[in-house]
Amino acid sequence: MLVDSHCHLDFDVLRDDLDGVLARADKAGVGTLVTICTKVTEFERVLAIAEAYDHVWCTVGIHPHNAESEPTTSTEELMHLAEHPKVVGIGETGLDYYYDYSPRDVQQRAFVKHIRAARETGLPLIVHSRDADDDMAAILSSEMEKGAYPGVMHCFSSSPALAKAATDIGMYISLSGILTFKKADDLRDIAKDVSLTRLLVETDAPYLAPVPHRGQTNEPSFVQHTAATLAEIKDVTPQQIQTATTTNFFELFKKAERPT
Repeated sequence: MLVDSHCHLDFDVLRDDLDGVLARADKAGVGTLVTICTKVTEFERVLAIAEAYDHVWCTVGIHPHNAESEPTTSTEELMHLAEHPKVVGIGETGLDYYYDYSPRDVQQRAFVKHIRAARETGLPLIVHSRDADDDMAAILSSEMEKGAYPGVMHCFSSSPALAKAATDIGMYISLSGILTFKKADDLRDIAKDVSLTRLLVETDAPYLAPVPHRGQTNEPSFVQHTAATLAEIKDVTPQQIQTATTTNFFELFKKAERPT
């Protein structure tokens, strides 16, 4: 079994054919999916999808792009929403200095609130990081010193230094279709160095479709291609990647139930 640890099933391009999307995922061996919240104002829509399918779980959080436009949300409010049985993580949250759609100080304050919610609930923090390596490493480390929290660097495409900083404090690294891109040699080198016990796979669908589907709308079934590339990088069998990444997922997302 494979797990798509990060997708956006509530986005129209996937939601409009949700039964088809999930049927194709099932055919590809994807037995568990996490649909990710990016706006707390749209949490109910995300949650409704998770409630409708036994093998789909969800998160609650505010993407850094939306940190300014979304209502100010406290740690306590995030924790309250996370009490629902289908909510298995906090986020996605983090820092994005590439687009700077929200002011950096606003992003940072929102990020810390999410970290505190992850610490208090024990649910994993789903971290988005782009062009913010120094601040990201500093915040992750300083907050970890205040009390441990679980987490994953989603769709990792940052530096080896950030990968090491994250794994040194016990976080996981999740790899997307970027791993298959022709010019992603640096990322493949990072994936080779990170312990297999710290890796997850994801699609970030509908974005970043892997080769051989690059340029198409991404969907959860395509996670098989990222997993196959990871097997080549690690010089192990696809079955070993499936076993390892699925085991890692359920070690991290403890609230999610393994399908029987």
